[in-house]
Amino acid sequence: MNGQNRKDVKPGLEVYIILKKDQRTGEKTRGIVKDLLTNSSFHPHGIKVRLTDGQVGRVCEIIEK
Repeated sequence: MNGQNRKDVKPGLEVYIILKKDQRTGEKTRGIVKDLLTNSSFHPHGIKVRLTDGQVGRVCEIIEK
């Protein structure tokens, strides 16, 4: 899943995000979702989240278990 729909992203999920500073390179950061920061049900660039380590970025991929 690509993380564009808010209903697919929940706290505790393991995801890849793209940090603001990495938007040009597309470098992914892996982590566990702590908070959802996007209020809308859909965002074309991915739902913005805060990871448990405090980093903030947009979900580009949800890691399936």
